[in-house]
Amino acid sequence: MATHTFCDGVQRRDFLKVGAVSGFGLGLGLPQFLASADEGRVNPDAKAKAAIFVRLGGGPTHMDTFDLKPDAPDTHRGEFKEIKTNVPGVRFCEHLPKLAKVADKFAILRGVSHTLAAHGLGTQYLMTGNRPLPSLRYPSYGSVVSKEIGGTKDLPAFVAVPKQGNSPTGFLGVEYGPFETGATPTAGQAMQVRGLALRGITLDDVDRRKDMIAKYDQAFGSFAKEDKILAGMDEFSAKAYQMMRSTKAREAFDLTKESAGITRLFDDQSFSQSCLLATRLVQSGVKFVTLNLGGWDTHNDNFNRLKNTNLPALDAGLSGLFSSLEEKGLLESTAVFVTGEFGRTPKINKRTGRDHYPRAMFCLMAGGGMKGGQVIGASDAKGEGPKDKAITPDDVAASFMHSLGIDHTKEYHTPSGRPVMIVRDGTVIPELFS
Repeated sequence: MATHTFCDGVQRRDFLKVGAVSGFGLGLGLPQFLASADEGRVNPDAKAKAAIFVRLGGGPTHMDTFDLKPDAPDTHRGEFKEIKTNVPGVRFCEHLPKLAKVADKFAILRGVSHTLAAHGLGTQYLMTGNRPLPSLRYPSYGSVVSKEIGGTKDLPAFVAVPKQGNSPTGFLGVEYGPFETGATPTAGQAMQVRGLALRGITLDDVDRRKDMIAKYDQAFGSFAKEDKILAGMDEFSAKAYQMMRSTKAREAFDLTKESAGITRLFDDQSFSQSCLLATRLVQSGVKFVTLNLGGWDTHNDNFNRLKNTNLPALDAGLSGLFSSLEEKGLLESTAVFVTGEFGRTPKINKRTGRDHYPRAMFCLMAGGGMKGGQVIGASDAKGEGPKDKAITPDDVAASFMHSLGIDHTKEYHTPSGRPVMIVRDGTVIPELFS
């Protein structure tokens, strides 16, 4: 998947690294990642048992995707035409024809609005559901799900393809961090577990660490067993070794095991294959998968970039994701959330681009008891803001957690003892579940 540079000069691959405390870091990273306790209590009646979060890094324009304004003035309207979808009265951009055919499978939230126009802050907001504070780093959705729902014996609870970034665990701790693949899958090839490493850890590293711990135990005897950190390293390293050696784990990342009927729903682009991998991981028992499709920071040449690159990739990947989940019988039990960090200006700039604009954006929601084939909320006639009541990122987050049976008002405690709700401001959107 391509590396993109945001307008503030930060490369996407570097942004993903900044402040990241991942589950597979140095020292105890991998073992701690596998040590997540089964602490959470979720609603057993919740529809969703797993989730897929799709991050559209850079901030996609609502005006040229799912919220076109054909009657707006030329300064706003843009170059693309609307097309009908399989939902009466709902129209998309002409460059999303595949998604138009499966529009009944997801809901479109229009008029989502906030005030943070910087990439980093907007990303933190939309990846946690909490407006960022300088004094506190909130955990990402994946880390919350990892804590509340947990994972299976042989597989991580939380996988990021290729990376998560943005300090995913927040104050929760590295044991709730993601397994980052470090790469995107290639069509027709198995993604070998040996290559799935965070910061260079491979099977050989795990083998060496296992041997080192065994020698340490022999040398120091009962002291190693009595020390909680060292004992935990021993126990969790054994779990890491088991997962890395697991046939089930290797097969979960092997796209060659998919049927021809499922494979043909996707094209060969990296994002599309990542979407295929996400469906396979969820089917195998992974509880949360993050996918990334960057390149939406279109200050310049917005329409050519969207038409030739971004929209075809989004169209192929997401349409395949929704269709394959349904064919596998997983759509109802898998919550899907698609979002950028903000939208883009309704008014076109002098470089035929659109600039940062958090006052109006879109989100897509599907599965997990959320009703597809509907539009919730609206932007005004020029796409400059919500038409009536705004939908906040907090509301979307509360709804996402609700679909998974997680009470978004539940309190955690930071290491210093500070009580913090999962989503501190937000209300479940009732129309999503009606």
